[in-house]
Amino acid sequence: MTTDTIGLDADALVAAARAQTGLTDLGDDAILEGLDVLVDAINREANLTEAAQGRWAQQLTATLANRLQVEDWLARHPDLLDAPVEKPMFVFGLPRTGTTLTINLLNADPARRSFLRWEAFNSAPPAAAGTLSSDPRYVAEQARLDMSLKYAPHISAIHHEDADSPTECQFAMAPSFCAQYYDSVLHVPSYQKWLFATSYLPAFRYHKRLLQLLQAENGGRWTLKNPWHPLFLDDLTTVYPDAQLVMTHRDPADVVGSACSLVYQVRKMFSADVDPIEVGRSQLRTFDLMIERMLTYREKHGQDAIHDIQYDDQLRDPIGEMRKLYARFDEPFTAEAEAGMTAMLAANPQGKHGKHSYDLADYGLDRAQIHAHFKAYTDRFSIPVKA
Repeated sequence: MTTDTIGLDADALVAAARAQTGLTDLGDDAILEGLDVLVDAINREANLTEAAQGRWAQQLTATLANRLQVEDWLARHPDLLDAPVEKPMFVFGLPRTGTTLTINLLNADPARRSFLRWEAFNSAPPAAAGTLSSDPRYVAEQARLDMSLKYAPHISAIHHEDADSPTECQFAMAPSFCAQYYDSVLHVPSYQKWLFATSYLPAFRYHKRLLQLLQAENGGRWTLKNPWHPLFLDDLTTVYPDAQLVMTHRDPADVVGSACSLVYQVRKMFSADVDPIEVGRSQLRTFDLMIERMLTYREKHGQDAIHDIQYDDQLRDPIGEMRKLYARFDEPFTAEAEAGMTAMLAANPQGKHGKHSYDLADYGLDRAQIHAHFKAYTDRFSIPVKA
């Protein structure tokens, strides 16, 4: 551990998780590289408060413990790995472009299966049939979320999840320590540099193993979302060659302002010294790479390798956009799917959990500057922009 101060220790975290669970097999020791890089970055760069340092030690230990339990369950039930994950759908796009609305619409189709928040953190054993919204682990996670809502309601206004909501499948990648999540919630530029250059294959191999475990008693067509998937589409489709890819698009001035606000507010929960200007720069760096890699993927596999959804169209006619999506992949848009989606929309009007307000100027940016920066992208995909 290269640090001049006492901080987290990767070996100690692994040892703690093994002691906590009585298990030793992490499945793939290649993931320890990411843990080492992350821990080093946290110690040298994240400027955590003392309380946050303790919370992160607990969180990383819990993440390792969950992985140990998943690998142990799969070792004892190897038949689960014989079951296919067929034509999984992955929803992605720059963050704040409507990926959450899209996955919530798709999740309302009873034929589909999403990766739920509580499953991300307490994955093994798989839930009994029909208990995804009643398993004791669901109940415990919902109680935790209800408590956090009292202390940080502004986070819910920006991005709300219940324990049985579809969550970002980067939380299936976090136990491999190869996830943009860490770079979002902490100032860890050296980890970001590593993340942008590493192979994501070990993370996606575990991701698939996790889905194979979770689908044991509660099946359905896997439908997943993670805004950051454009960073690693080649590795995603190496592990899931029949994946259905869906990208959402929105005026980047709204995207950047909203994303910066979320990152800034979350980082302040862990550090007393968060630089909003650096947050803005970091988001632009990440978004530029996401767009670059997405375009490279299309050049290699064809422009229609990814189905596109415009945010404004999705808000204006969500059911119509779902019909187009299902048609694109030759999927039947059933009466049950439409009824479920209509009910979900009625129960979750925009702004239900509060209004998210933000100002680009707080991050050293303005709308004209963002529009100029992303002009090639907005022109390419005919994304409406507002001055």
